Amino acid sequence: MVSRYILWVLLLLPSDWKNIAITNEAIDTAARSFKEADYENSVRNHLALIDEHGLNQPEIKFNLALSYQNNGQEEDAKKTYEALTNNTFGEISSFASNQQGVMLGNEKKYKEALAYFKTALLNAPNNEKARYNYELLSRWLDGNEENQENEENQDQEDKPEPSNYAKRMKAQADDLVDRFQFEEALNTMNRALEIDETVASYQQFIDHLKDIDEINK
Repeated sequence: MVSRYILWVLLLLPSDWKNIAITNEAIDTAARSFKEADYENSVRNHLALIDEHGLNQPEIKFNLALSYQNNGQEEDAKKTYEALTNNTFGEISSFASNQQGVMLGNEKKYKEALAYFKTALLNAPNNEKARYNYELLSRWLDGNEENQENEENQDQEDKPEPSNYAKRMKAQADDLVDRFQFEEALNTMNRALEIDETVASYQQFIDHLKDIDEINK
């Protein structure tokens, strides 16, 4: 899932030219630090926009939340997104809900993540990132539950015993799935299957990854 948005850059209308120039420079500095992936300073610079320049626009707070998220300050990001979800409407609220879903998905809280993606779509039906995430995760959850049931009912003697290599590749693929990198997970399993036939013990998992990958086509 895509977890980053382009930041809004605000341009203030003239009233006090000197103060406006200082504030616009601060806005540019904050945007530049994020663009350069200097997330620690991006957090600091966006906090300055709020605390020192009195900018409380939802766009600024969303930029701050993105900076928190990319800087590894997950709890601060969640609090900021949650406030935007509850107190704003339309695109900003939708984008905030989508980012909450991304973070919950990364924590393997998939059903909670799905609920946030749905909320994002309700707030802005044209949010294609949220639509993609919702469809991807919904299909994954449905298919994963079905695969688990099938595996429980299937005679285990029909499956080859996976080698340690196969188990290691499956663990790598699971890690990629946890980060919503389904195509990379599928490629990992396919490459492993080329040199180790016991990877076929995870064929249902591979087939499910193929189904999910269709969303990208």
